[in-house]
Amino acid sequence: MAKLSDKEWTALKKKLDAEGRLDKFSLGEPEREYVTSRGMDILRLHAADFVNKRLAPANPKNDGRQTPTKGHPVFIAQHACGCNDRDSVEQFLGYEKGRELTGGEVDKIVDAILRWIGENLED
Repeated sequence: MAKLSDKEWTALKKKLDAEGRLDKFSLGEPEREYVTSRGMDILRLHAADFVNKRLAPANPKNDGRQTPTKGHPVFIAQHACGCNDRDSVEQFLGYEKGRELTGGEVDKIVDAILRWIGENLED
């Protein structure tokens, strides 16, 4: 499983901060409760499922509108991390549109989502 290195995470956060995404999104009490009641291992499974189904295909269905902004902590994290559609994935992570994401790229996206959630639980 490919992990997002600390250097990659720092660089990604710098890009996200410049776009105002880090201040725009946060976990509310229901999402925090969801995370603490289920745990990060379950969230990793959810994130991997969402990314594999909604982002990994070369041309995802409803690209640009496939990720809600509420309803699940992973959805909120996807928007905060620039992993909510293929345009954002290309802009923030450099994974070009029009081709299927590799397993390693999916792993790094999932890792970014979980790191953001973990840091937001600490706030």
